[in-house]
Amino acid sequence: MSQVLDNFLKYISFDTQSKEDMEAVPSTEKQRVLAMELASQLKAMKAENVMVDEHSYVYATIPATTDKAVPVLGFIAHMDTAPAYSGAGVKPQIVKNYDGGDIQMNKETGLVMKTSDFPDLLKYKGQDIITTDGTTLLGADDKAGVAEIMAMAEYLLSHPEIPHGTIRIGFTPDEEVGRGADFFDVKGFGADVAYTVDGGGLGELEYENFNAASARIIVHGSSIHPGSSKGRMRNALLMAMEFHNMLPSAENPMYTEGYEGFYHLDSMFGTVEEARLDYIIRDHSKERFEEKKAFMERVAEYLNKRYPAGTIELTLKDSYYNMKEKIQPHMYLIDVAKASMEDIGIEPMVTPIRGGTDGARLSYEGLPCPNLCTGGYNFHGKFEFIPIQSMEKVVELLLKIVEKFTERE
Repeated sequence: MSQVLDNFLKYISFDTQSKEDMEAVPSTEKQRVLAMELASQLKAMKAENVMVDEHSYVYATIPATTDKAVPVLGFIAHMDTAPAYSGAGVKPQIVKNYDGGDIQMNKETGLVMKTSDFPDLLKYKGQDIITTDGTTLLGADDKAGVAEIMAMAEYLLSHPEIPHGTIRIGFTPDEEVGRGADFFDVKGFGADVAYTVDGGGLGELEYENFNAASARIIVHGSSIHPGSSKGRMRNALLMAMEFHNMLPSAENPMYTEGYEGFYHLDSMFGTVEEARLDYIIRDHSKERFEEKKAFMERVAEYLNKRYPAGTIELTLKDSYYNMKEKIQPHMYLIDVAKASMEDIGIEPMVTPIRGGTDGARLSYEGLPCPNLCTGGYNFHGKFEFIPIQSMEKVVELLLKIVEKFTERE
């Protein structure tokens, strides 16, 4: 068993699902259990300055082995898994020497991962693919990134003859609920630049991401017995539906790709008396992002004129911004990553992230931080999978990036 695979299988056995709408960081104490395990492993490897802070951020140093002036390089991944799907009791399955056909994930339920639905599978014919049994997500987002960084760290710490500068490692909680950078100690981390290892398929390299905001709509209705409600009932559920139906129906993640933004209705619930809708708003363009928020405000304003004032209560909150403008002055980070990929036989795919990473916010806090692939697919759901060979290749990539940083003049 390779070191990265051993790491990965261990880490996905920890339930680290984060939770929305929590004031505390981490949002779930179970994330701290994995944080302590990672710190213990790092200490056993003889990493330096290993610590877990009060918010369960893990930090460590791989000390320099050269006197050459090399920028301090960071690698960052997150420990939590998405609230969207359970990460408890993960039952990984390894499909060895994948034959290129559909994968039966669970004989009892009849669940099958079909190549017609997930054609990316076909890229990995002949490789060994890890899936779940369909009852949980796998957790490659981002325990694959954690496992790959840890395998890199172990290799470098056990081979002090390899010249490199100081390398800093950071593992964060609560990235999936948009709070992974809330308490990240950028100054204490001390890196000049960094990479998050939180992307998808092998070769992905990203320095553009969505501008992101959340929107919460509280609809205040008036419940009256339906037998005597004419002219008096205001059904909050129906008014919530009216709000949603006024949004552009094509600007929905089901119908968008590439640089196209969207409004995503993430949850909706309530009664006649009161209803709530939670949205995320995304767009790569800052101008279109602001327009989307303004459009929601106009819809709320219109409905508050149509119905009694205060019927629609809208709260908008920005989450993170497109890191592109912060990375462009440091494009050598992209050049180094691309060259490293090419050197080890990976085809670089520079694509916009249709999401975000801790690196987006960290870039705005003074730590330029583009995103590298982990090798995984179909995150946040039961069809998640990752090829073992991709994880091994990402470890090789991280080591090559370290090498190229050391060689740079």
